[in-house]
Amino acid sequence: MERADMASTTSSIVSKLNLEMERQLLQLFPGPVRLHLLFQASTHGFSLHNLQGKFDNTGQFVIIVYLKRGEARGAYLGRGNWIYGNKFQKWFLFNLTSKQATSIPSESEAEADQGPWEYGNAMILREEHMNRTFFDVPFCVDFSSDEMYNTGWAEESVNNRDGSLTEVEMFRVQDVGDVLLYPWREMVWKESTREDLRENFVSHKVMSDSLNSARVLLLGPAGTGKSSFINSIRSVMLKRITHMSVSGAGAPDHLKKLKSISIQAEIGGPATSLTLCDVMALGEDEATGLSVSDARAVIKGHVPEGYKFQPGTPFSSQSIGYRAEPGIKDKIHGGLFFLDARKVTTYSDYLQERMRILQAELHYLDVPQIVLLTHVDQVCHAVQEDVKYVYTSRTVKDKMQKAAEFVGIPVSFVLPVRNYASELSTNCNTDILLLSAVHSILQAVDDTLDDQGV
Repeated sequence: MERADMASTTSSIVSKLNLEMERQLLQLFPGPVRLHLLFQASTHGFSLHNLQGKFDNTGQFVIIVYLKRGEARGAYLGRGNWIYGNKFQKWFLFNLTSKQATSIPSESEAEADQGPWEYGNAMILREEHMNRTFFDVPFCVDFSSDEMYNTGWAEESVNNRDGSLTEVEMFRVQDVGDVLLYPWREMVWKESTREDLRENFVSHKVMSDSLNSARVLLLGPAGTGKSSFINSIRSVMLKRITHMSVSGAGAPDHLKKLKSISIQAEIGGPATSLTLCDVMALGEDEATGLSVSDARAVIKGHVPEGYKFQPGTPFSSQSIGYRAEPGIKDKIHGGLFFLDARKVTTYSDYLQERMRILQAELHYLDVPQIVLLTHVDQVCHAVQEDVKYVYTSRTVKDKMQKAAEFVGIPVSFVLPVRNYASELSTNCNTDILLLSAVHSILQAVDDTLDDQGV
């Protein structure tokens, strides 16, 4: 069993669970699993509140407490829903050293009373509030044997104040059934990768003497994250979460317009070689969304900036601002189709037909295109914890194949992304995935312009 790298949302965390101890622990499980570090007390704070914040009511988890004498003790909380209040259906305690792991099953049908911190009287995690200061929260663990568990543990209390308790960690247990041992696409998830991708983006020049920026059109149904993608790319470049109007169920007027957003290299800095062109979302029937004819007019460069699309009133040569002879700077040089990984198998046949027509139109006009599969973190637990598992997830791989079939292009043209939504700061691995998408579309534009000799 390969050891999985473990990371927090901001930087890598070195788990106290060494390789030999992990190997012993994994032998307690009936099938192959991986451990994904969610909580480390010395990093996230010695607090039950912080522990609870990393915990939810489904899935499989392991809690490990590390003692100064070199021994570790812990608990496994099995798959299942909460029942009878805060109680788990399947769980066991264990002893753990680098030489041996011993499972201690419950001798009672009773359930865990307090979720991830209380296991009968055998192991109880608590906070010691006596002599507590604002920055110093003593974290304690009480051990004993009781009728529910025949642990053989002598009654004792250990805490982090005197060093007898050195660490507490919680892991999500991920079945290898969904996460493959080896990725089907290689990606180096390091800070240096993010910086290299960002620097390449900033220094990139469009392969055409007539162009300073490649205009890339964003196409997709409502809710797929087109506007969020623009926000996310801006966040990557500015190294902070940015906020601009995004689409929603109501589709306000300004989101029915053709809006071109030039991506800056930094705050107040020069523009990069990428301009993202947002338009009205595609509809799932004839009465809603951007029409094929309007999309075609945008691709060919006939539609002026800021034009407001109106379903039922197609853009034509009689429309205000119509460009009869658009130049290369007015046209679209690349297309990004957006699909939601959660809905890729439930979209309407009409939407599929519309997207395939547009794909064929882009192909006919020698405009390269890529499909971005969004919300991949919502279809796989491992990816939700860290997007670096995106290319080892069976579920994501299957969704990417479905997206390729839906649009009618090879799966090699499908890229998974995770947009920033609720985050307050950027994340290295999320940035890498977003910048990889930018790199791919700019590379495709360059290859096409080079072939055309523009």
